[in-house]
Amino acid sequence: MILGNLSGVSEFRLLGFSEISHLHPLLFVVLLSLYILTLTANTVIAFIINSDNALHTPMYFFLTQLSCLDICYLSVIIPTILENLLVGTVSISQTRCAMQMFFFLFFGVAECFLLAAMSLDRYFAICYPLHYTIIMNSRVCRGLVAGTYICGAAVGSVHTLVTFSSPLCGSAIDHFFCEIRPFLALLCGNTSPSEIQVIVVAVFAILSPFLLIIYSYIRIISTILRMASAESQQKAFSTCSSHLLVVTVFYGTAGSMYLRPKYSYCASVDKFLSLSYSVVTPLLNPIIYSLRNKEVKGALRKKWRKI
Repeated sequence: MILGNLSGVSEFRLLGFSEISHLHPLLFVVLLSLYILTLTANTVIAFIINSDNALHTPMYFFLTQLSCLDICYLSVIIPTILENLLVGTVSISQTRCAMQMFFFLFFGVAECFLLAAMSLDRYFAICYPLHYTIIMNSRVCRGLVAGTYICGAAVGSVHTLVTFSSPLCGSAIDHFFCEIRPFLALLCGNTSPSEIQVIVVAVFAILSPFLLIIYSYIRIISTILRMASAESQQKAFSTCSSHLLVVTVFYGTAGSMYLRPKYSYCASVDKFLSLSYSVVTPLLNPIIYSLRNKEVKGALRKKWRKI
């Protein structure tokens, strides 16, 4: 009701990759292949963890949630991109555009906080190993995951309602889905309040969990360096390296997208960054965790022998 009453625009046009239309067939094949590969990889990781009792630990519980989030996150965006590559400019209703923005924010913010929860898990595992199973019990793990989804839903709801309640002076979005920054170009008059809103949301959803991750790893590294043997240090570092690599990729691309000033905005760069954290990162997560994790590789080998 709010969306329909406060805006005279009922439909938007997603311009997508109109500037490189000659590459649409190639991009379609590449992105469809990546989509199928990502869905398969994340589904396999979730299945392996759930089917192997040895992996029923807090770290792998969070990894399962990360795989589910990546599947949902990617599925919000990829179908629209593929449609755009097939038919050119895509017309999308205001309701569908609003839902796409909400779920994009919902899953994206939830993933930010889930990565922070995973860093807390590593912090307690390394800094308080004797109390780890007591601190990170199943109730705490479920509570942390529920909190990530609550934060995602809150940010997605507020941001989408405020954005779509503003008067619009255009209908052409120079992007391949209803992303926040290119959508702001359609707003009438002074867009500074909306820009501030984006920065505030980015600080809450990206910077605050990232600072928690930084604090956790400062404490983790400090604890590791005090360990007596080099073998213990190497083992402790190996349990954190996969998560740290995922955090670097995800926060690096997302932060460069939402925390940079308005004057540095460029549509082509924006599309590249969006593809990086919305398409490439969900594919890298299962690869990083499976290739760099002996337990996951062992579980995969056992399951493969049974098959």
